[in-house]
Amino acid sequence: MLDTLNRHLMHPFMAWREGRPHLRYLKTLEKTQFDAPEVIRARQLEALKAQLKHAWDTVPYYRASWTQAGVHPSDVRELADLEAFPIVTKADIRRHNRAMVSSAFDVTKLREKRTSGSTGVPLTIYCDEPAMQWKAACTIRSDEWSGYRLGQRVAKAWGNPEYRHFGLKGRLRNYFLDRAVYLDTLDLNDQRIAEFTRTIRRHRPGLIFGHAHSLYLLACALKKARVFDVRPNGIISTAMILHDWQRAVIEEVLGCKVTNRYGCEEVSLIASECEEHNGLHVNADSVYAEVPSNGKLLVTDLCNRGMPLIRYQVGDVVVPSTRACKCGRGLPMIERVEGRDADYVLTPAGHLISGISLTENFAVLIPGTAQVQIVQESITQLRIRLVADDAFNTTSRQKIADLVRDTFGDTVAHDVELVDAIPQEPSGKYRFCISKVARDHMEAMSA
Repeated sequence: MLDTLNRHLMHPFMAWREGRPHLRYLKTLEKTQFDAPEVIRARQLEALKAQLKHAWDTVPYYRASWTQAGVHPSDVRELADLEAFPIVTKADIRRHNRAMVSSAFDVTKLREKRTSGSTGVPLTIYCDEPAMQWKAACTIRSDEWSGYRLGQRVAKAWGNPEYRHFGLKGRLRNYFLDRAVYLDTLDLNDQRIAEFTRTIRRHRPGLIFGHAHSLYLLACALKKARVFDVRPNGIISTAMILHDWQRAVIEEVLGCKVTNRYGCEEVSLIASECEEHNGLHVNADSVYAEVPSNGKLLVTDLCNRGMPLIRYQVGDVVVPSTRACKCGRGLPMIERVEGRDADYVLTPAGHLISGISLTENFAVLIPGTAQVQIVQESITQLRIRLVADDAFNTTSRQKIADLVRDTFGDTVAHDVELVDAIPQEPSGKYRFCISKVARDHMEAMSA
């Protein structure tokens, strides 16, 4: 009853009150997802042409870059013509950040998003509000492929809850509208998992959402405690690789298929599994995806006019697909993402910290960091591998020391290793965080 009221009353009311059109967009997207592939491609081409023209007219970086490359938006007559345009890298975004913001917008009015991206490289991205609303609708659409429905309670195995940054207003909104409970993956131990288990048994969430390895640890803890009555409508795994052995345990314990979702903070949702769980549908209403022969994904944001990202190299390797899905959606597909992985880190107090959350915090908070990787050599020793830029100085080193102390305590020492680059592994994966000591502890938790 409360789920129905929340979906059909609270969400529409709050959207109307705040002037947010995402629910109206959602109705459109629910219909167009079943358009024929050629119709979707034609729609992408028109959106791409509009974005290219806008970028040429209002973004200094693109006008200069494309002029140098000898290309112009009018050259694009079909989607494949985009291949002639220069690739945008993370280094380009860091180096030319404000020059990539459209002059049609006041940057102070844009939404600012800070992220370490998919490779530990800290970036600042700006997004206009209409694009944010469209992206929100796209995400809700794909989330509901999992079996979850907007308005149901949500349980998140995630980092520090964002609503806490907004004081009482944020807490009230979460309690009455978002209805989310959190397992904080920045400070994970048996007691916290047990408390979270009691919470989700009491609240019965329609969706359980989180990092793949956090969902796996939760499932192992439930299995060990012989708790088999948590039955969500949907489970969504995101932010890192979902291994088959993790999927099998999660689905066995929670009695629900896991939906693998893929995205990044820079462009939001990129692709997601549907109810068939056989490959991922590209979010073609928001991004245009290219997979070159090396597998390194390029995405073009079709809706963010504030800071257009065109042929942006995300940093992940994907396996493309040309087949159609049995679900009947005309959205293009990729088979799988090979891209990102991270270990948990064990603290001297016996707590686990999600490596992907940890690296995100370190990369964003350390001044002058171009890329970061954290290696846990022992329970009391960390190695911070870091690609520095010109802004890295003694203040940066002090910030690292403060972060290590605040996160791990006074007994953990650290070394800073400055390197030219942190490469991908031969498999194509980036490992944000490597722990040489957490495995035994995690195996004991999952036994």
